[in-house]
Amino acid sequence: MKRKVGYSWQLREVMAKHRIFTATELVPLLRERGIDLSASQVYRLVSGTPERLSLQVMAALCDILSCTPADLVATTAENAGVRKTATGDLPALSANVAKLRPRAARILPDA
Repeated sequence: MKRKVGYSWQLREVMAKHRIFTATELVPLLRERGIDLSASQVYRLVSGTPERLSLQVMAALCDILSCTPADLVATTAENAGVRKTATGDLPALSANVAKLRPRAARILPDA
C-alpha cells in the first residue's frame, strides 16, 4: 500500500512562544551563529514553508529557539487512496450516445 507523506512548518508558532514576532528580530540572532541571510530570505523562511533547508540553518534555529527539529517540522503520513482498475465490463450504450457519433465526411472533387 502506498503512503502519502507531508509536513507543516511550525517556525512562526515556535517563534511566538519565545516572544519573537517578526523576521527582522531573527536576522541578528542568525548572524550571531554564522548564518548570513538577507532580511527577505529570513522573511520567506518565517512566512512560507521551505522545500529545502540547510542543516546549519536548522541547527541555528533550534539553538535560538531552544527547540528540536521535531518542534519546527510536523510530519504527516496517511494511506493513499487505491485506484480502481477497469474490470473489462463495459456499460451498455444508451440510444443517445449513438446520436453523438460523427458522420462520415464526403470528399467532393473541385468544381
